[in-house]
Amino acid sequence: MKEGYIPQTQRKKILLLSDEIRFTSGIATMAREIVVGTAHHYNWVNLGGAVNHPDQGKRLDICSDTNQHNGIDDASVFIYPISGYGDAQTIRNLIELEKPDAVMFFTDPRYWIWLFQIENEIRRKIPMIYLNIWDNYPAPIYNESYYESCDGLMSISKQTLNINKLVLGDKAKNKVLSYVPHGINNKLFFPVTKDHSDYSKLLEVKNNFFSGKQYDFVLMFNSRNIRRKSAPDTLAAFKLFLDSLPKEKASKCAFVLHTQPIDEHGTDLYAVRDMLFTDEECSQIYFSDQKLSATDINLLYNTSDAVILLSSNEGWGLSLTEAMMCGKPIIANVTGGMQDQMRFEDENGKWIEFDKDFCSNNFGTYKKHGKWAFPVYPSNISIQGSVPTPYIYDDRADFREAAKQIRAVYDLKTSNIDEYNDVCKSAYEWVTSDESMMTASNMCKNIVKHVDEVLATWKPKPKFELIKTEPIKRKHIRHKLVY
Repeated sequence: MKEGYIPQTQRKKILLLSDEIRFTSGIATMAREIVVGTAHHYNWVNLGGAVNHPDQGKRLDICSDTNQHNGIDDASVFIYPISGYGDAQTIRNLIELEKPDAVMFFTDPRYWIWLFQIENEIRRKIPMIYLNIWDNYPAPIYNESYYESCDGLMSISKQTLNINKLVLGDKAKNKVLSYVPHGINNKLFFPVTKDHSDYSKLLEVKNNFFSGKQYDFVLMFNSRNIRRKSAPDTLAAFKLFLDSLPKEKASKCAFVLHTQPIDEHGTDLYAVRDMLFTDEECSQIYFSDQKLSATDINLLYNTSDAVILLSSNEGWGLSLTEAMMCGKPIIANVTGGMQDQMRFEDENGKWIEFDKDFCSNNFGTYKKHGKWAFPVYPSNISIQGSVPTPYIYDDRADFREAAKQIRAVYDLKTSNIDEYNDVCKSAYEWVTSDESMMTASNMCKNIVKHVDEVLATWKPKPKFELIKTEPIKRKHIRHKLVY
């Protein structure tokens, strides 16, 4: 019997608001791992969002598939597909129909403003639990009312946990706040070594993808082509890296970008490539723009020697975790949740924690990190904003510094293969460890622990609250601007 198993008739039911869990977005992938990995402990109903969902209006039964993946025979998992993320009346109807014991939701708070507006109505009946993330400082005081609307805040990154505490202040003591990092399924992402049964498939993928050309070094980028992901800077870094090598060695290096080459939220990466690289070098830049299964993505990671992500804002950076799960070193900008994955150490040799005096390591306070990490410290930190999000740091990596880190991984791999293999091994060992908590199984254990805590401690909100009317006080950030 699975640890934590509860018979279906005795389980609590959770209404999950997120991307539709059968889909392939980062939100959907993590939501699916949570649902499938905890289906022995909870019954689940997913209001599954998508753009123009083709199955809207249906109720989908995926109990059988969940049983198969969880190893039980009594899962209760149903999906209500919807275009967008829903609205107040849809939630009212689902709560009345399904009678869940809690509402859990996931992704940017701006998608849930309508939900926060009816929080008093919901929390009189059941608790609201938010699996949340925020990309950067200054701590968003404009999110305060959103965080106040929740009974439990499970934070994907250490930075987000600190932000929740800083924004809530004294109000944090009445909530369950916890650190629940993203977890990757190590049955889907893993190193494919020469003695692995998938090794022949790996050779086939490598041969087909590169049209039979053999490379000494392959760099990989796997993320969206949107401005904050800094794909043009990443191409510029690769160009400088090639320029640092003799021509013969440079010709044996390739860069794989699994992304949409042209995106209105990003740029035209074909044009960037053609501007930066010679005709000969352009043939070393490979775009992969088709949706791939987890099996094929795993093989693609395994064709590479390192994975890079230079996002100027990044709540987590899922491709880095997947790369480490495949035993690959990572080159990353020191910002947001990517810091967690580099495991910076403080002066006592402990994995760094954040507070009001030390909010982030983006200023390079600590330099010691996991051997699998090749960090790029931001060279410029500016405050950007929009009307919904008036201020947020934009941590820009210098592509020249990124080029140096690409070269560092290249030199390690081409001059000391034993040490490079040790780095790869350390990436896999740490990301699958109980300290990192970044496997799907550890993530699910964390979910169970903290959701159970919310359910055990939750008290219904009163029907009415008496609030003394007084001028709204101006609120200032509760942390240092430079730390």
